Amino acid sequence: MAPARGGFLVGLVGSGIGTSLTPPLHEREADALGLRYLYRVLDLDTLGAHGIGEVVAAARLAGYDGLNVTHPVKQLVLDHLDELVPDAAAVGAVNTVVFTEAGAVGHNTDLTGFARALATGLPGVAMDTVVLLGAGGAGAAVGHALVSLGVQSLRIADLDHGRAERLADRILAAKAVRLDVPGLLDGADGLVHATPTGMVGHPGLPLPATALRPDLWVADIVYRPLETELLTVARAAGCRALDGGRMAVFQAADTFRIITGREPDADRMLRHFDEIARR
Repeated sequence: MAPARGGFLVGLVGSGIGTSLTPPLHEREADALGLRYLYRVLDLDTLGAHGIGEVVAAARLAGYDGLNVTHPVKQLVLDHLDELVPDAAAVGAVNTVVFTEAGAVGHNTDLTGFARALATGLPGVAMDTVVLLGAGGAGAAVGHALVSLGVQSLRIADLDHGRAERLADRILAAKAVRLDVPGLLDGADGLVHATPTGMVGHPGLPLPATALRPDLWVADIVYRPLETELLTVARAAGCRALDGGRMAVFQAADTFRIITGREPDADRMLRHFDEIARR
């Protein structure tokens, strides 16, 4: 996509996103590539009554090149877009919007970002049976990514069981299960957590610590804080564990490429993330 005004104007839309590390990740990489790049935070909690549709329309009118979209509007934004690329259509959620002459186009880099994060962060783990906690926008992308990586049986659990069932219907080899069913993790190789629990402002565990066992691997997509309560108890239980940092970086790199047409240095972005996340 050709830059407007000799540079790029990008925004992040979501609720409670003031501490997001995405803006500095994008802007630092743009600096390294010699690009003019301004990344703004558009927090729905501070924008009054404005909904995601109004924000998308206003951003397009204001000359934005693209938006990142995060919790809780990755699915709500679908009704306000002109087109979805195949991955986004399959997932039923969008985390990246690019404005083109044809309109607002939705992409999903959570899918590719998580797939790359798991493959590089927990290489070689067994993936016959995996439990996915969370069937929202991020969970939908993660579920599709897991199946693309070779998961044979995916159990999807969500507080909203209907939402878990709808996601399971979209994914081959997936089924919805009740979150509070004893033995949820029986026979599972891994657990992926894709709910807001554990984020700044949402402390706690998504399931009892006693459910974890040493032969289980655990991946959390939350990255603020980087070491969630779930990861702390998982490591204490002897589990191989993966924080949400790699997914955050890889989805940001993919978004950056889509918006600018330039290839980012993902390893450089990982080093930058490690630097700012541990401050």
